[in-house]
Amino acid sequence: MPSPTTYVLVHGAWHDGRSWERVAALLTARGHRVHAPDLTGRGSTAHLLGPEVGLTTHIDDIAGLVLEQDLGDVVLVGHSYAGMVISGVANRIPERVSRLVYVDAMVPVHGENAIDVMPLTQALIDGAAATAEPWRIPPLPERPAPLGLFGVTDPGDTAWLRSTLTDESVLCFRQPVEMDSPAAALIPRSHILCVGNVPAGVTRRPVPAAQPNGEPSRVHELESGHDCMVVRPAALSDLLQIP
Repeated sequence: MPSPTTYVLVHGAWHDGRSWERVAALLTARGHRVHAPDLTGRGSTAHLLGPEVGLTTHIDDIAGLVLEQDLGDVVLVGHSYAGMVISGVANRIPERVSRLVYVDAMVPVHGENAIDVMPLTQALIDGAAATAEPWRIPPLPERPAPLGLFGVTDPGDTAWLRSTLTDESVLCFRQPVEMDSPAAALIPRSHILCVGNVPAGVTRRPVPAAQPNGEPSRVHELESGHDCMVVRPAALSDLLQIP
């Protein structure tokens, strides 16, 4: 029987660790070890949200978890904005990471921020600038089906997801990520792309033909809205277990 894998599942902007509940349960049932923490300002730490919370804060969160729990051979999984987070964590502690999985995620290069990776993010920052709290960006609104709320359209799931969402700090999108570690560049990567329901104006940066380590890129497509961990948890958990 294969040895259990240690997964650290990192949620995207506005979400918290609860977004991974269904995937975490499936992976745990198969004998794997799973951590799905709340980033600072989310879920159990929502009271800590402020203008000083940024990408570096969230990289600190995940790197700190790995070190405090003495985790090794970790599969770091980042959804959406968390592609920025896992990239920074891998740069910080590459010796602890066995694989990076980008789930419909931002995939930066050294020195980029979220605006560089997805320019549409600037419009959210501009919108916040006209409010009384210009550092605070509210969750994206629900749209008519098939787009729904981050790709979730089932009424029960939508109501539950909406109850978990909190505002985002502008600094999360403005801070650049450091990716200058030669050791981090050697970590294998894979990409899971949600296809079929992409909102107008959202453009995904193409995945390069080769990973930074020189191996061919590993790309899987999943017919799903953006929050595939909510709407396609079984299919996603299967893909996460592919080496």
